[in-house]
Amino acid sequence: MKNFVEELRWRGMLAQIMPGTEELLQKEMVTAYLGTDPTADSLHIGHLCGIMMLRHLQRCGHKPIILVGGATGMIGDPSGKSQERNLLNDETLRHNQECIKAQVAKFLDFESKEANAAEMVNNYDWMKDFTFLDFAREVGKHITVNYMMAKESVQQRLNGTARDGLSFTEFTYQLLQGYDFLYLYQHKGVKLQLGGNDQWGNMTTGTELIRRTLGNDVETFALTCPLITKSDGKKFGKTESGNIWLDPKRTTPYRFYQFWLNVSDDDAERYIKIFTSLEKETIDALIEEHRQDPGRRVLQKRLAEEVTIMVHSREALDMAIEASNILFGKATKEALEKLDEQTFLDVFDGVEKYEISRDQLGQPAIELFTTVAPVFPSKGEMRKMVQGGGVSLNKEKLADQNRAVTADDLIDGKYLLAQKGKKNYYLITVK
Repeated sequence: MKNFVEELRWRGMLAQIMPGTEELLQKEMVTAYLGTDPTADSLHIGHLCGIMMLRHLQRCGHKPIILVGGATGMIGDPSGKSQERNLLNDETLRHNQECIKAQVAKFLDFESKEANAAEMVNNYDWMKDFTFLDFAREVGKHITVNYMMAKESVQQRLNGTARDGLSFTEFTYQLLQGYDFLYLYQHKGVKLQLGGNDQWGNMTTGTELIRRTLGNDVETFALTCPLITKSDGKKFGKTESGNIWLDPKRTTPYRFYQFWLNVSDDDAERYIKIFTSLEKETIDALIEEHRQDPGRRVLQKRLAEEVTIMVHSREALDMAIEASNILFGKATKEALEKLDEQTFLDVFDGVEKYEISRDQLGQPAIELFTTVAPVFPSKGEMRKMVQGGGVSLNKEKLADQNRAVTADDLIDGKYLLAQKGKKNYYLITVK
């Protein structure tokens, strides 16, 4: 059986670890949990490091539990956040939980007949009937305000620039998270909490609450992964268009694949260890091959392939690669028509765009592409390029500049793709 801590260590996925954690993991099958926020019906790639920790944990013979923070997700966490979260109703919460479980099931085995089958729990189930008086008596009396105030996450909010300060609700967040650990220890035998390094303060409050509630001889542990950043220090997973989601309806597999394909060389070396399950020997060989000829982008390609297959599917990867080739390789009108609309728009996101009305169709191409949608500055230039075979409509060579462009040419019933030369694309939307 692999050593879980050693696995995290060589992958660069270990930030802080409580003394005795590694010894416990080598001595017995350990049940460990990691919490995630259910405020959306999809995870994004910022969640992936934690999910990969659970994946490695299960592969090393231990039992992973993923906790959906239905209760805590309703109030907010001071760890690096400046806003409290929105209140979710029960129906939304359950919907989000089911969506998240479907995504996580691609990483963890919930169906295993072995003792270490993965489980999902929701802290709303044990918090919803827990009265404030019960909470004050059973939890609040064990942890002092002095202890809570000393936490770095609380200090940052109190001393920070946020005008709102820190609400009582957020201040008590660490007690709520601590109670989750106590509850799971008592009902599921959980001895280890995993999380991002910004959660260390909340996690150690949990181990302290268990010790003070159940006695000094009860030992529980915490282990964190580093917060993943890009080599330039910026936040990982954010792009100009927002988060990179795991749900294909929010982020198409093409855009998802492109994100990984375009990471820097330094980031690719780190990310391939963190976000894939490839063995050390394979990764070391890939890194060496990449360093010999960085221009081939061997690391980025393998990273993009592995993560896209894991999150989506082999078919989604093939489609993403095919979509990528449309811009940079030879493609046909059939290849364009196979793309769903959002992927089509993602592929041509950065190109120059025009809008025309439907009643402007039927004109000769030379009229349409010089006066209606001025892809060409003059008819003379367009004629010359058509004669030289340098103009395409929907990836098909335009042989006759006078041929009419009609509704039959539209892709998805509303788009025309004009191309001059090899690299200059123009997207025309027909309203």
